[in-house]
Amino acid sequence: MSDTFKMLQGIYEVEDKAFAGQMEFLIESLELDEFLSSPVRTLSLGQRMRADFAAALLHMPDVLFLDEPTIGVDAVVKDKIREVIKKVNAEQGVTIVLTTHDMGDIENLSSRLLIIDKGSIAYDGTIEEIKEKYGFARKVSIEVADPYSFSGSDFNSLLEISEEFLEASFESPTLRLSFNKNEVDTSKLISKAASAIPFKDIKIAEADISEIVKLVYRNGAKGFENQ
Repeated sequence: MSDTFKMLQGIYEVEDKAFAGQMEFLIESLELDEFLSSPVRTLSLGQRMRADFAAALLHMPDVLFLDEPTIGVDAVVKDKIREVIKKVNAEQGVTIVLTTHDMGDIENLSSRLLIIDKGSIAYDGTIEEIKEKYGFARKVSIEVADPYSFSGSDFNSLLEISEEFLEASFESPTLRLSFNKNEVDTSKLISKAASAIPFKDIKIAEADISEIVKLVYRNGAKGFENQ
């Protein structure tokens, strides 16, 4: 593996001092030392991903295109790759164009997000903007105190509390409700629900980025302008 890096140094004409400094940074950040002396053919998928990533950064490019950089790696290595991406962007001024289906990559790394649907741009903006503009769905999970006595009529009477539910389902012992937080007062809804049925616990969650992206793909960003 080390021979491959030396060959790339020659191809990109990287000076020895710069090469040594970048290699030290990459070896430490990506823990390459554990397989640096191993032949490429013996590397696991995760090791190859780290090695390929390091190879792409050896010559300190101005622009780096990454296609699914964290696929096939465990959670620890995934975090290491994300940290290196952040560092080379912030400290070395590398512009990074990232293509990924991993919502964690998007939320942790992206300052600008483009969602492409059937060849057209469905959204172009920041993570914060898409959450603010399209993350209107809020979820409430209610753990029913006695799920065995919770009947269909109880469920229907609860739904009558608000006509604004986007989704509603009951899977014992949890009742899950989804509503538009811009149109429904959450505290009033919780108060009414709590008085309607005995419960053990109530949890509130905002729509995460994966759910928002699904909605954009399903309806197109323009479909949410009036939400």
